[in-house]
Amino acid sequence: MVKHIILWQLKDDLSDLEKITVKSGIKDGLESLAGKIPGLIEIKVEIDGLASSNADVMLYSVFENEDSLKGYAVHPEHVAVADGKVRPYTKTRLCLDFEV
Repeated sequence: MVKHIILWQLKDDLSDLEKITVKSGIKDGLESLAGKIPGLIEIKVEIDGLASSNADVMLYSVFENEDSLKGYAVHPEHVAVADGKVRPYTKTRLCLDFEV
């Protein structure tokens, strides 16, 4: 299995209300991919970090193998969520992929 962890920071020019809306959209969009991407075992998005956090959104996902992760990256439904709900609103992205 491969775990795929992403941390994002939202753009600074978003208002507090916009950040709430954007985080909810990211969560709904990414979690809606469950059952639609071959090899995707689990997907969860955390948007309610503690005040001590320096990231706004975390994606936790599990794939059958590295090939499944590569397929996810280019899958049209994932690309649509990434291009429509994530990339326009984020300023930084950190990723850690690892085998378990």
